[in-house]
Amino acid sequence: MIQYNFSYRKLNVYQAARELVKDIYEMSGRFPKEEKYALSDQMRRAVISIPSNIAEGTAKASPKEQFHFLEISYGSLMELMCQTEIALDLLYINTEQFERIESEIGTIYKMLSSMQGTLKSRMQGNQL
Repeated sequence: MIQYNFSYRKLNVYQAARELVKDIYEMSGRFPKEEKYALSDQMRRAVISIPSNIAEGTAKASPKEQFHFLEISYGSLMELMCQTEIALDLLYINTEQFERIESEIGTIYKMLSSMQGTLKSRMQGNQL
């Protein structure tokens, strides 16, 4: 088997986002059956978007394009946060589960913000 060395795999934010995917899939798999194509599906779509857009952004040549894909990841992260709050409101998850997911989301948020700050600096440097 050929091993490829894709740069996004080394990013801590990408690795954390993949862990979040596993946690959301596990958690949402226990939702009521009537939620299979509703909240559960929406949460899974949002969480998959996070590492997917991080990976896609690393393939872009310009910092502006990379920043755009991080913005999409950030939007999906906030969408997931909202959906997790709704899952708590509906009693599909307990407070402990909510706090664990919220903590993971907070960590990823900080990492994305840091990456965006770095890219903003690069973009401003290119404009000088």
